[in-house]
Amino acid sequence: MTASAPASAGLLPRAQRRMIVALVRYGMFIALGLWLVAMSLASEHFLTTTNLLNVLRQSAPLIIIGVGMTFVMATAGIDLSVGSTVALVSVLTASWLGLGLPALLVIPLVLVVGAAIGACNGWIITLGVPAFVVTLAGLTSIRGVAFVYSDGYATPINDPVFVWIGRGDLFGINAPFLIAVVVAILGWFLLNRTRFGLHALATGGREEAARVMGLAINRIKIKVYALTGCLAALGGVVISARLSNGSPNAGVMLELEVIAAVVLGGTSLFGGRATIAGTVAGALLLNFVRNGLNLLGVNPYWVQVVTGIILVLAVLMNTVLNRKVESWARASTEEDAK
Repeated sequence: MTASAPASAGLLPRAQRRMIVALVRYGMFIALGLWLVAMSLASEHFLTTTNLLNVLRQSAPLIIIGVGMTFVMATAGIDLSVGSTVALVSVLTASWLGLGLPALLVIPLVLVVGAAIGACNGWIITLGVPAFVVTLAGLTSIRGVAFVYSDGYATPINDPVFVWIGRGDLFGINAPFLIAVVVAILGWFLLNRTRFGLHALATGGREEAARVMGLAINRIKIKVYALTGCLAALGGVVISARLSNGSPNAGVMLELEVIAAVVLGGTSLFGGRATIAGTVAGALLLNFVRNGLNLLGVNPYWVQVVTGIILVLAVLMNTVLNRKVESWARASTEEDAK
């Protein structure tokens, strides 16, 4: 390189470049670790078993629904209707249990309802309507159906089998988080080790190229949205079981938290790149931040402000910084090869 050549990434040793890329790529995990350390020093109640289990229980629905949203965003889509699906499933569950149906029958039924809602969203999207518009319409109309069905009232749930799903535990770990772990493991396998996951990533990476390769794009989108609807229903089951009631107000603004967790975890807003592990870490970070601020006595309204700031920073990292650093690393690698 001549003295007049612009300074570039090639001036840095390869090990340092790799470290910088790793810091950006896995910054969310680093942030989660740093927050845990900071809060353990700031509050003596943070690392107690009771508090940790409580945070894990609260994170479970976010993780469950976030796994589905990861698949949707892998295809360059978005689903704003998941919170409303939670509400509809909540009131349907309470109603059907109140009619005397057993929990082991009600749960599969509401999962089918959620999958049907998601498949319907996916089918309309394949007709050419933008996913944002379709699912935004679902956000309002599905919750409206929940209010009509329940007359706007919450219904208590007393079925012991169903309530155990939200309040029980196994081997000292609460049931909601165990369900979330199983869903995350299955989601990781489906995304990274199956043809369906690879096709979803290919669809989001470059849809026209995937179509030329012979992939059934429309079928993939319908399946992805059906999966997300089913997991939204499962999240609704967990929330209803934890609160022991079915309410049309369940899941309000939950879709934004889910999207924040997925983007925070490193899944691209433009499709083609997704990570289940990142989604889990993103959901945990959001809940640990909220929990830590509450323990420090921060005004709850400021907690909402901080959550919004985290979302903006996540999008900034995801769309701008990550892309620039990766381009910088590629350029430096090409210079090394010369």
